[in-house]
Amino acid sequence: MKLQGQAALVTGGASGLGAETARELARQGARVAVLDVNMEAGEALAREIGGIALACDITSSDSVQQALAAAREAHGPARILMNVAGIGGAKRLVAKDGTPMPLEDFRRIIDVNLVGTFNMIRLAAAQMVALEPLEDGERGVIVCTASVAAFDGQVGQEAYAASKGGLVSLTLPLARDLAQFGVRVVTIAPGLFLTPLLHKLPEEVQASLAASIPFPKRLGKPEEFAQLAAHVVTNASLNGEVIRLDGALRLPPR
Repeated sequence: MKLQGQAALVTGGASGLGAETARELARQGARVAVLDVNMEAGEALAREIGGIALACDITSSDSVQQALAAAREAHGPARILMNVAGIGGAKRLVAKDGTPMPLEDFRRIIDVNLVGTFNMIRLAAAQMVALEPLEDGERGVIVCTASVAAFDGQVGQEAYAASKGGLVSLTLPLARDLAQFGVRVVTIAPGLFLTPLLHKLPEEVQASLAASIPFPKRLGKPEEFAQLAAHVVTNASLNGEVIRLDGALRLPPR
């Protein structure tokens, strides 16, 4: 699918990997809707790229439906969905004092990263499958964001790894389910990227993290994630796949 002129949705688009993805899609000619709970940052980015910013809580069906309706009114029906919204968190299963991890801490991360992403997919896909197919029979492309933690979860990452592992496991059945409509589904599993979260760490900590990556020995650049996300849209043979983008990194236990 060519990006030029297509309407695209980017969740978590106000910052980090989502913001860079929104920039790259706009650079290649897409009409981008930045969906985020942070409207101040979202509106600033929308002004920068000539898109629109919409408040969207992916865990709320009403919020997603309202955002989809507003995006459609502004840009027309979206054939591209970039699911980048997500949250982190690390907590041991049993604390040093013997206290078990609060169930709500586990539930919150699963609810945002896994259930929220699925909520976005189901509602956006319902609109995609009703569109007229393009010349190659394609109707839409959905890209999800997992993590290498889905495969190499570290101590304390039970909730985060489970949420991202769920997205990995969703990818193929979603692609098979939507194949009849010409909608592709691909997941990217990034490693250590220089996002706002890592930017806050001391330089020596950043250097230590970078040294753990086989090659290139540096933190990933958000634009590298964005370039891959955009390429997924334009390469029709990419479907049902999970792509690790990690410089051959394998996370140690801790």
